[in-house]
Amino acid sequence: MADAVCVDAVPPDDLVEVGRVVSAHGVRGWLKIQPYSPQADALKGAPVWWFKAPEPVLGTGASVRPRNLKIRACRRQAGRFLVAQVDGMNDRNAAESLQGHTVWVPRAAFPTAGDGEYYWIDLIGCDFHGIGDDGPQCLGRVDQVLDNGAHAVLQVALGAPDADGVFHALVDARNRPRHILVPFVAAHVQHVDLEARRIDSDWPADF
Repeated sequence: MADAVCVDAVPPDDLVEVGRVVSAHGVRGWLKIQPYSPQADALKGAPVWWFKAPEPVLGTGASVRPRNLKIRACRRQAGRFLVAQVDGMNDRNAAESLQGHTVWVPRAAFPTAGDGEYYWIDLIGCDFHGIGDDGPQCLGRVDQVLDNGAHAVLQVALGAPDADGVFHALVDARNRPRHILVPFVAAHVQHVDLEARRIDSDWPADF
């Protein structure tokens, strides 16, 4: 790691965790990356990535502050993996030192999404509205986006925000948040307003 090009900078406030280092790739310092989303454009387009050590390493007293490294090259590998080379990292041992690290990039570095396209990270935290007996009704808040291979699926924590905007989740008998899963497809999702943090759908409240 001594030769890797590290930019000494304070981590930006808008860092988003987008993947993790699975292993070294080859013998020339390349990394094998597992993106968390099929939308890997944020990784492929960012010239600098931030790496954060896994929790077991942090527990030994290592710094919790992520470090940023310049990326020389990044390309798609078999399946949903990427392979990337850090500038100045030229051997497998150096690459293996990053195994298990999570990979972060600033949200501001994401390429602009196309019309009708959304980054999963932007959907998380949106209030999800469906149809109740009296019309549109807030059913809950998106807390995760999943991938079933064919399309994205919204995991919605049931509940509603109060007058101050504080979300109150519905829980089960074990005090665990209750969820519904909604396919993120045009057949169900009618409108997404990221500025208002709102998703409108035809999903029935009593489903």
